[in-house]
Amino acid sequence: MYVRPAAAAAAAFLGFTLTLLGGTASYAATGPGTGSTTGTGTGTGAGAGTGRAALGGPVVYAHRGASAYAPENTLDAIDLAMQMGFAWVENDVQRTKDGVLVVIHDDTLARTTDVEQQFPGRAPWKVQDFTWAEISRLDAGSWFGAEYAGASVPSLRQYLDRVQRNQQRLLLEIKKPELYPGIEEQTLKVLDQAGWLDERHVTKRLVVQSFSADCVRIVHGLRPDLVTAFLGTPTVADLPRYAEFTDRINPWHTTISADWVAAVHGLRGAHGRAMEVDTWIVDDAATARKVQAMGVDGIITNAPDVVQEAVGGF
Repeated sequence: MYVRPAAAAAAAFLGFTLTLLGGTASYAATGPGTGSTTGTGTGTGAGAGTGRAALGGPVVYAHRGASAYAPENTLDAIDLAMQMGFAWVENDVQRTKDGVLVVIHDDTLARTTDVEQQFPGRAPWKVQDFTWAEISRLDAGSWFGAEYAGASVPSLRQYLDRVQRNQQRLLLEIKKPELYPGIEEQTLKVLDQAGWLDERHVTKRLVVQSFSADCVRIVHGLRPDLVTAFLGTPTVADLPRYAEFTDRINPWHTTISADWVAAVHGLRGAHGRAMEVDTWIVDDAATARKVQAMGVDGIITNAPDVVQEAVGGF
């Protein structure tokens, strides 16, 4: 069974209530000019303590949608996350040969589509070597389960429109920007065209992240109002450099400690608020409780129901 009814019902009720109030499912996503600016590392800023204390736990992000139960990064996966009661979804953005932004994690199509069957002579099946027309005809669901046969790789615009329709919120990752020159500007252009760069989205419904510090820096320079995150675990000594251009540090859960989380919280990020920590990928209850005890602000997971039930998050 993919969802615990009580946990999902609580999450759904909270998300619906906050939508009606015009709020966010977390202080972790409040945008520039909102929340406290104390930045003392004690959880009094727009980070660690405030959201959890007020609303009962770390934010739970459905990683690539509810990807433990539906094919990752498909519209089915984000629809399922919505049905399970989760407001925040995470995705990955890359670019086709003809310049269309698409939502897929790997830089090759082989693992999550039937590209090898449809285009057997075009190994290694890199995303950047296929046009949007070619990618859009691939089956991105059958590898996961027969019930998802025919699911497709969505374009970023298709994905944004579905997240909007679902009244969800988005943690958008720009993948491997070194492969796609100018992808930062292009991503912002698509976001703007889809209506995602107005004040309501920027302050409450959107975070842009990357493993590339240069990419995050570029996004911040182009749109200083956006909330951004760096994926990785910089040393404590290096953290102040990241605080100049980002609001969050999002590390792999095995690389952090309570002291490291406290060090992040002790700095003010690019918008003058306490920096935040959203850790990944946590799919079991014991690890979820462990990172919660470390003080993280959010947990990124393939199994959001499992984590929500364990930590009382939302």
